[in-house]
Amino acid sequence: EIVWRQPFPGPGLGVRIVGEVTRERAEILRNADHVVVEEIKKAGLYRELWQSFAVLPAVRTVGVMGDGRTYAYPIIIRAVTSDDAMTADWARLPYDVIESIANRLIREVDGVNRVALDVTSKPPGTIEWE
Repeated sequence: EIVWRQPFPGPGLGVRIVGEVTRERAEILRNADHVVVEEIKKAGLYRELWQSFAVLPAVRTVGVMGDGRTYAYPIIIRAVTSDDAMTADWARLPYDVIESIANRLIREVDGVNRVALDVTSKPPGTIEWE
């Protein structure tokens, strides 16, 4: 299992949190990332991807849960394929996997009310967000 682990950034989760890194935001991202990786593995896609992870941006969004409004963070799903990390293409995840990840993120991760998918290749973007 260790041989097949995806690369993890040296600075840790901090590079996947855009803006201020706090304990609260790190906990949100840690929980969200766990869901993303777990669903990718469950779908049998983990070994096909160079990297797959969650990103926590520095904005909050308005949403509705139950009968009330929410003001919480979106989570961005980032999944890429690559041979060497010098270039990468965004992974075409099956819709049912995206739906599964999104539903779990909204239901299970406190502080999250929206999910987006990053469809940027490298270049022009980079694999990590920070």
